[in-house]
Order: sequence, then structure tokens, then C-alpha cells
Amino acid sequence: MTKLFYIIIFSVFSFTSFAQTTSQLREQLNEIIASKNATVGISIKSIEDKDTLSINGKLKAPLMSVFKFHIALAVLNKIDEGRLSLTQEIFIKKKDLHEDTWSLMREEYPNGNMNLTLDKLLRYTVSHSDNNGCDILINLVGGPKEIQKFINKQGIKDFVIKVNEEQMKTWKNLYINTTTPLATTELLEKFFKGEILKENTTKYLYQIMVETSRGVTWMKAGLPETTELAHRTGMSGTNDNNLRAAMNDVGIVKLPNGKHFILSVYLKDITEKQEDTEKIIADITKATWDYFTKK
Repeated sequence: MTKLFYIIIFSVFSFTSFAQTTSQLREQLNEIIASKNATVGISIKSIEDKDTLSINGKLKAPLMSVFKFHIALAVLNKIDEGRLSLTQEIFIKKKDLHEDTWSLMREEYPNGNMNLTLDKLLRYTVSHSDNNGCDILINLVGGPKEIQKFINKQGIKDFVIKVNEEQMKTWKNLYINTTTPLATTELLEKFFKGEILKENTTKYLYQIMVETSRGVTWMKAGLPETTELAHRTGMSGTNDNNLRAAMNDVGIVKLPNGKHFILSVYLKDITEKQEDTEKIIADITKATWDYFTKK
């Protein structure tokens, strides 16, 4: 055999042993979630190359604060229509700043009764998961029914929004707002491709999702430090039996080659410790990143 023939054979062998298939990724992901005390739903899609994978992709999962992405889409659509503006000021009443909930806005403006631009309100809600900001935005667009109608109009059927953050303080209400991993991935792809909002509002929402300050030990922890990740997190508290209704992280990841993949992870009915649950999401993300960077 010639030297060239050996080189070709070696190259083919090296590539096939190095490259990972979706079936191998599926095996890895199943290993990660197999022994965990939670119901896990995963949806993965490469935007440019069309690779897809889902595990329990039709899981009807509690949305939690992931729905702040859907709310932001509805708000920004009204900006596209000229009915709202990022620079317009919204009067924030002191009674809107509930004490017993996560709210960076309340911490910075404890007395309320002040004006904030819609831009500032969106950043509090999307980038910092502000629960008070969330409910103000829901009211601004006409309530949950208007958001439901808008998301359904995008062709997303597996989505329910009926209660706001304040109403989700009741345990049974945590399970009312739902979606599926597959529906989330579909919506994120439509958003990224500019099929929902205009170009400027698409770029705006993408950027404030990149600036998300929550969940740094979740999906973000499974990626190299400088990776661009536009995501939205969501988590419930626990009940008296240490049951957590949900912990979720969904987002768009930019790869070193400039391409992107979408990852939607939903965990439901969890009895794992919080740090162990966060690691499940991080491990799923790392396995997915490794697949796309080595394929």
C-alpha cells in the first residue's frame, strides 16, 4: 500500500472515531437524567444545520419565569406596531412593588411612585427576571389573554398563560402556565430568524437575553466562559415536602464557527437539591456544546 493510502485510511478512521452522532448524544443525555429525581424534557436544534434531538420533547412543563420571554415578544410587537415605545415612561406605583417576591426594581426603588422607561422595565424583567416588572408588562399589553393570542398567532399551540407572577404564589397555580420543550425551541427559532419581530426589536430582545444575570450556574455553567448565550430561566420554590415544581433554562447558543443551536431544558416535579438540579442543566448543556463543536 502507498503512503497516501495509509494517510487516507487513518484520516477516515480518525474522523469517524472523533465525530459524534445524535444517537450518541442522546445516550449521553439519557445517562445524565436517568437516575435523577425529576421529569426532564429536552429539545435541541441547530439553526443553520438543522440537526434536531428531543427527549420527552412534548412534556407539558410549568413555564415559570421563562414566560417573560413570551411577554417581552408581545410587548415588543406593540412597539413594532407603533402602539408603544421603548422611550415612553411608565408610572410605577408603590403598590405594584410587592415585597415577598424577587424584584431588583423594588430593591433599587423601594418607595415606588416614579417613572421608568419601557426599556428599563423590559431590562429589569428579561435580564434580571424581575417579578414585579413582569406583572406590570402583562397589564401593559392587556393581560394574559392578549399574550396567549399573540403566541398562538405565531403558530405555537403548546403554550398556556393564564396567571401572573403574583398569582403564582399559590402552589397549584405554578402548574397553570405551561409549554413544551419542542414548542419553546420552535418559538426561539422563529424569533431568531426575525419571523416574529422587526429587525431592531429582534436584536434588542436578543441582547437583553444575552445580558441575563440569573442562572449563572445553570446553562451558562456548561459553556466556555466567553460563549454568547441568549437565554431565559425559570424556577419555582419548594413546598413542605421539598418538591420543586420546576426549574427551566432555554436559550440560543453561538458556536465558535458563528453558527447557533437552540437548547430548551425543562425539569418538572423535582426532589433533587437545588445545586444538583442546576448541575443537571449545566451537564446537558456541556454535552450539547461538545456535540456541536466536535461534529
